[in-house]
Amino acid sequence: MRFRIAGVTLEKAPPGVDPLTPSVARMYDYFLGGKDHFAVDREAAEAINAISPDAKELARANREFLGRAVRHLIDQGVRQFLDIGAGLPTRDNVHEVALRHAPDCRVVYVDNDPMVLVHARAILADNPHTVVAEGDLREPAWILGDPDVRAHLDFTQPVAVLMVAVLHFVTDDEEARRHVAGFRDALAPGSHLVISHMSPGEAFGDDLTAGKEIYSKSSAGGLAFRTHDEVLSLFDGFTLAEPGLVEIADWRPDDPVARALTTSSSGAIGLAGVGRLDS
Repeated sequence: MRFRIAGVTLEKAPPGVDPLTPSVARMYDYFLGGKDHFAVDREAAEAINAISPDAKELARANREFLGRAVRHLIDQGVRQFLDIGAGLPTRDNVHEVALRHAPDCRVVYVDNDPMVLVHARAILADNPHTVVAEGDLREPAWILGDPDVRAHLDFTQPVAVLMVAVLHFVTDDEEARRHVAGFRDALAPGSHLVISHMSPGEAFGDDLTAGKEIYSKSSAGGLAFRTHDEVLSLFDGFTLAEPGLVEIADWRPDDPVARALTTSSSGAIGLAGVGRLDS
């Protein structure tokens, strides 16, 4: 088994990386056309693709939403970003988008996947604008108390917390809301929350259970498809920016005409929104 990191090909997975269990980070990398995945990740991703042929399109639309959200936040004066469940580095990462528009931005990437951490730290080791920290969405206090995180971000000033394509891996609704609240309560007014989330639609149809089963065997341990109202509840305490909580590709598209021409016939399978904390 080979693994590429920072342009170097290794003959086996780095320590702590399980090449026999599908990783949601590596599956996402595969959907985006990356190279940092194993056969087991490709098999799981293709199983999802067989159920929902739009899976790759959704992954790419999600990535494009991330870029648009970061640009919106820059326009709002935000210069600090906390990306929870950041995933493997790919094109147009948060720091790349942010620094193109505001060179004084600071970004913290947080993930609990060993391969993500190894790769990100290798690539970003010499970038003073970024920090890579180990942490789990389910432990807000751990992340917020990390000395490297606190040294890099000033929580007395606005911070944008990004939870892009990650909260659906917390399958208990109350637990998901509690974790988001844990970050919200540590933020200063003017901070923002960015969420994209899988939602039940026509994409999986009668195969919704089959899709969940595939993810139950992955590193995430499960997947929750939440309705519009359920995802909306995760923004408790935040005021949503226009156009509110909508399909991922419909959140402030760069080219609305092209978007209308390429809308999938399978319906909404992902929701996205950006909220501001006013007090």
